Amino acid sequence: MRLLHVNPEGGFSLTSFLGKNTPDYAILSHTWESNDQEITFKDLTSNLSLVKSKNGYRKVQFCGEQAQKDNLQYFWVDSCCIDKSSSAELSEAINSMFRWYQGAAKCYVYLSDVTATKRSQSFEPRWESALKRSRWFTRGWTLQELIAPLYVEFFSREGARLGDKNSLELQICQITGIPIQALRGHSLHQFSVEERRAWAAKRETTIEEDEAYCLLGVFDISLPLIYGEGKEKAFRRLQEEIEKISYHNVSSKGNFILASSANTVANSIK
Repeated sequence: MRLLHVNPEGGFSLTSFLGKNTPDYAILSHTWESNDQEITFKDLTSNLSLVKSKNGYRKVQFCGEQAQKDNLQYFWVDSCCIDKSSSAELSEAINSMFRWYQGAAKCYVYLSDVTATKRSQSFEPRWESALKRSRWFTRGWTLQELIAPLYVEFFSREGARLGDKNSLELQICQITGIPIQALRGHSLHQFSVEERRAWAAKRETTIEEDEAYCLLGVFDISLPLIYGEGKEKAFRRLQEEIEKISYHNVSSKGNFILASSANTVANSIK
């Protein structure tokens, strides 16, 4: 896992960590700019002169500054920290992403289409209606980014804090249809497959296969990524894996019941 940190010159540097050596970190949830305006892994490793000229610089800068305010030295931004030119690395990252969001000390949701202006030391209430219309709630990948982390904070385009997953709980529940228990971190296994699929029903992804791949963490499964297979095949493989796990769980439960019954009979004979 690569993490960003702010270097002494005020720029960004990348550091790789493995397993238990990973320090506490903040993680960014956002909607992407057009591809040529996102700061990429390639930019940070070979073309630093372009970084500040891109629209995506604002949110990466925000994430670094907010992490420092929260006394976190490191932070993670998908567009910067994943080398998408490596299919193996991309596959590993997507299969690990739910866990990475879950393990973050803080998750910052950067809402580029929500503006909060100050008036008499308070934010105008109109940002609440903008929140409901935010594109962030329509994207496929942001579903797991909302559910997985325990601490999720929402920020406007200007970096103004609007609230967190707890204080905005009712609004988020109303916008997304996700039950409060799921937002509060209850095990997702207590929600049916149909329920979890419904949470993503109206969400979209740029790449059609990602409509299935963005649900891997929500169903706690892993799959090899096959970009080009099409949405239908991707969902078919996802469903097959879900059914395997469901069958295994039912089978294991049945074996446990049979074993318990056998023990009861054996004890009664003694």
